[in-house]
Amino acid sequence: MTKSNNDHIRQHVRDRYAGIAKSGGSCGCCQPDALLNPDTSVQIGYSREELAAAPEGANMGLGCGNPQAIAALQPGETVVDLGCGGGFDCFLAARRVGKNGRVIGVDMTPEMVHKARGNAAKGKIKNVDFRLGEIEHLPVANATADVILSNCVINLSPDKSQVFADAFRVLKPGGRLAISDVVAIAPIPAKVKKNLQAHSGCIAGSASVSQTKRMLKKTGFSKIRIRVNEQSKTFIKDWFPGSGAEKYIRSATIEAVKNGGKP
Repeated sequence: MTKSNNDHIRQHVRDRYAGIAKSGGSCGCCQPDALLNPDTSVQIGYSREELAAAPEGANMGLGCGNPQAIAALQPGETVVDLGCGGGFDCFLAARRVGKNGRVIGVDMTPEMVHKARGNAAKGKIKNVDFRLGEIEHLPVANATADVILSNCVINLSPDKSQVFADAFRVLKPGGRLAISDVVAIAPIPAKVKKNLQAHSGCIAGSASVSQTKRMLKKTGFSKIRIRVNEQSKTFIKDWFPGSGAEKYIRSATIEAVKNGGKP
């Protein structure tokens, strides 16, 4: 893609999620509104205890899995969440890392950052910090994070290689990725790939498992593990009705490690 095309995609995604932040609802094709139907978030992997723990309004129903389940977060760790939205995963992570840990949420949509900061104030959660920025160019210093989380966001980027490269930069040696996202299991039809609504709906920008592995390996990550959730087709079919999305994408967990930590 050309730079102008990439910028066009980013602006469309930014505009769409700004609207979601203002309305307080979901995008309509990246999950039904979890605020109105908590069972949706339970279906993709969150416990009812987790749903109850976050401030009201933080869970906007925009995920495709639960990255907390694979993150193995420990007290005192520093976590960076790519595409934090209203802060839902940040607040869950903040509980796990405790008062000696910290969580940095990054989102390119000012309205989402504003919403996340409001949710943090409402919940009196002190060990979180929300920053405006693109996930391809994180506003975070080198070797800051023990763990990088992301939930159904990297597929929205038109430059995924750069996302992984900057994640690698921000991770400490031995740091790890814990990502829930969507992957392509079959070729995505050209008409769908060209549809900006399908792109911002977490469908058109999906990379394949092999493409994702290549990008991670080229960046320098090791211990790469991608697990496809075949059951996800039951909710993916509702994301973009009529597109047949369930035929060519699935949710998946993506794990990898930046070498150089303690053996």
